[in-house]
Amino acid sequence: MAKTTLWLIFFNLSLLPCCFAALQHQFYKGKCGSFDVEDVVHDVVSKRCRNDPTTSAALLHMLFHDCFVHGCDASLLLDGEDSEKTAFPSLTVRGYDVIDEAKGAVEAVCPGVVSCADIVVLATRDSVSASGGGKYKVKTGRRDGQISVAKNVDLPPPFVSMQDAIARFAAKGLNVKDMVHLLGAHTVGVAHCSSFKDRLYNFTGTTKPDPAMNPLLLRSLKHQCPKNAKVDNTANLDQNLPSSTVIDNSYYQQILMNKGVIQFDQVLSSHPLTKPTVTALATAPAPDFYKIFGEAVAKMSDIEVLTDMEGEIRSSCRATNKPK
Repeated sequence: MAKTTLWLIFFNLSLLPCCFAALQHQFYKGKCGSFDVEDVVHDVVSKRCRNDPTTSAALLHMLFHDCFVHGCDASLLLDGEDSEKTAFPSLTVRGYDVIDEAKGAVEAVCPGVVSCADIVVLATRDSVSASGGGKYKVKTGRRDGQISVAKNVDLPPPFVSMQDAIARFAAKGLNVKDMVHLLGAHTVGVAHCSSFKDRLYNFTGTTKPDPAMNPLLLRSLKHQCPKNAKVDNTANLDQNLPSSTVIDNSYYQQILMNKGVIQFDQVLSSHPLTKPTVTALATAPAPDFYKIFGEAVAKMSDIEVLTDMEGEIRSSCRATNKPK
């Protein structure tokens, strides 16, 4: 009886889907005939980046928002009246159309095989490369999550304390250096005036500007963000205009000159736990910075991923296959 039972167990296991297990490099190789799905995604993203240099900033922002809410499972992409994308912190996320186009191109040559979660990770990698940041390796094999609820979105705000930020990143398996490395994404990002306006006019309730802000930056941001403006304008997080759409270490150089736009960025350059890393990155040769930044994004891309039968492979990134 024992031998029969053991045989049945192995037989039943052999009938389970075998395509998804632990993440691995080139997971989809050989799963889509002669097509390389990574090349398909790359072609879409490269074209998008040529037409819109801010695409890399959009996709890095998207990846962060997705991975920090129940892991990198593309739950941010799901539509719905109360989905993650409707939460206030996620209202500035864009680039969904880029992922839709990449998903459509992949489905056309390899239907029902490639997850939206993997497409987000691959598209982000390719956008970083297209923006001058070098090409880093990522593992694939994620499946898509089926749950997306606005109240689950709890991301670090622009004025987060260092202690709270470190704790939030640690909860995702990321250390202090990882946090500083990942914030290098701000070299191509923007911030809305509402996220730093207090630093211009009423810092910590003093009715005065933040004394830590570079005077030239203060003057520029006041022009960009008038006190009683009715429009929530944006400002580059990297104040070196020529490189504001290029993945490089300029952001770190700027915050060391007290040109951090949002409060937490500026704190990074002076806090004893983060200043040494900021200083090292600000002076790092380009190849070293590309390697450090790419590895940090790849590490974030592996947060709490779904594999095996924990998730699904969506036919549309905006809707779960789960029966209503």
